Amino acid sequence: MGELTYKNLFQPIRLGGTLFRNRIFAAPTGYQDLSREGYLPAEAAYYYGRKAVGGAASVAVGECVVDSKYGKGAQYHICMDDPFSRNGLCKVTHAVARQGAVAAAELQHAGMYANRMQDPPGVAYGPVDCEDHGRPVRAMTEEFIEYTIEKYARAARFAKACGFGMVTIHAGHGWLLSQFLSPSLNTRRDKWGGRPIENRARLAVRICDAVRKAVGPSFPIEIRISGSECYEGGYDIDEGIAFAKQLEGHVDLIHVSAGSHEVEEVFTVTHPSMFLPEGVNVRYAAEIKKHVKTPVAAVGALADPELMEEIIASGQADVVEIARGLIADPDIPVKARTGRDKEIRKCLRCLACFSTLMTCGQFYCAVNPESGREMEMTFDLPPAKHQKVLVVGGGVAGMQAALTCAERGHAVVLYEKRGRLGGTLLCEENVPFKKRLAEYLTRQAEAVGKAGVDIRLNTTVTPEYAEKIGADVLISAVGARPIIPDIKGITGKHVISAERAFTSPDSVGKRVVIIGAGLVGVELGIYLSMLGRKTVIVEAADKISDGGNFQHAKSLNVEIEKHAVEILFSTQITEIMEAGVRCRTGGSEKFIETDTVVYAVGQRPLQDEGALFHRCAPEFYQIGDCVAPGNIMSAVAAAFTIARNIGRL
Repeated sequence: MGELTYKNLFQPIRLGGTLFRNRIFAAPTGYQDLSREGYLPAEAAYYYGRKAVGGAASVAVGECVVDSKYGKGAQYHICMDDPFSRNGLCKVTHAVARQGAVAAAELQHAGMYANRMQDPPGVAYGPVDCEDHGRPVRAMTEEFIEYTIEKYARAARFAKACGFGMVTIHAGHGWLLSQFLSPSLNTRRDKWGGRPIENRARLAVRICDAVRKAVGPSFPIEIRISGSECYEGGYDIDEGIAFAKQLEGHVDLIHVSAGSHEVEEVFTVTHPSMFLPEGVNVRYAAEIKKHVKTPVAAVGALADPELMEEIIASGQADVVEIARGLIADPDIPVKARTGRDKEIRKCLRCLACFSTLMTCGQFYCAVNPESGREMEMTFDLPPAKHQKVLVVGGGVAGMQAALTCAERGHAVVLYEKRGRLGGTLLCEENVPFKKRLAEYLTRQAEAVGKAGVDIRLNTTVTPEYAEKIGADVLISAVGARPIIPDIKGITGKHVISAERAFTSPDSVGKRVVIIGAGLVGVELGIYLSMLGRKTVIVEAADKISDGGNFQHAKSLNVEIEKHAVEILFSTQITEIMEAGVRCRTGGSEKFIETDTVVYAVGQRPLQDEGALFHRCAPEFYQIGDCVAPGNIMSAVAAAFTIARNIGRL
């Protein structure tokens, strides 16, 4: 065997008395699909275990609340003081440990933000007397602080008994321990607060010591902190460094994140959006690393093995932690170790997984159709009866269908009318914040070719042509086309589609009006503003249409303000003229001068065009946008599932 490409990344590390097989840890992610009583289902073991299969050295279960009465920040949190939680947790730890990884439990307490979900909101305790969303928050007394410290110790002891090999004490992101650390929130005048960092860090240190006593001297303890809260009024990296110094000798690993969940514009710093650079939060870990001897972990927008190797090799951190990256591709560690970097399916940072977690209880991923379905994927289908499959359309749905069919052993022919695979999304390949999307389209196209699919480009397929091929199965994935709104003047020479504006931004004048504040319109507005255009978006509704991805909408709001994109809600364009557009808003008329008008009001599914092929093969499927316009996640999931089932009878 030759020398490892990433020898530092795959150097084992010892924390406490435990040896971890490499420096890649799966960062804590919560699991929302709990029973009514708050217990983990069997599927959770497959979700966490899959990351261990992929080679992560540690896999953390997030949101394990130490106090079910006073510490829950949401309805779907695991309660570590409920003995009936044990069985579900044991299944998870067994699934992780039997793959050679270390299971970690993230111990958490919501503090002043606890019990909001109750109706009416329940009692909450924090550093001082205050209000949270109109309800009173009580200051923790000395007795209550001691009670809380003991709850952490008992939770850690319970975690160890459930088979966890490490605990992660959450002291960042606005939870209880960071509330005590915050100089703006913790204005106490006793030993637990005030200006001295020793006082504000005292609760975290005492909890670490209590946990150490509960789990023993060799059991690894990790603590997660925000190196900076990253907003006006929050603490900065200087306080983060001072806090880390207080933790020396009390923990085995300092996991440095950033931000606070209570400040909406910081959400996409804690969970970096597509608008932020790779490894954006590593700088906080690197700065803290200069001041402490305790090993340090970095987290935030990490998926590139070369970057992670550089972080470890240069001494910026001792461990790298990945959350969404391992949802998009849980095999990142094994692919990096075996020289298959180009096969890594990198996270788009679109935040679809976070949105579906909150709405559906599962981490469904835009580019990984197996995410959220790990238990289902564990059980093989019977070997497929090999079929001749014809796929019409080479967009994201068509490519995934062709790839999955080929992997199942079918003979696949893929027809695409353009000169490249990728479909309409190719129009965004030069947009800076869509870098990962461009990489995904390229990687999928390459994978389709390597899988042995017969690719026919620059070919328009008619039903007559398709019938002559004699396929056993035909999959129609012909997509959709932009809706042209019925507005007077829409046929003007200075009126173009969003697709054309993305593809040829030079065709857009200095002043542009975009019709429609859906995700396409807003992202286009941000892109054109980045290129120096004065952009106004006109939307008939009263808010952005986020298509269900409400977490991504948070990042859009940050960029809208940053790039001075103007949005006129509850406004309708009544006429497009050469010099501008006439609008109606709130009963009054408004004229906006513009050089270019771009329409982005949605897509018309090519349902009839796609259905024309229904008689061309014994088995027929219509998938993707030609059924109903959706997102990448829905198209890929349907294509994967339908293709996986072909030939099973």
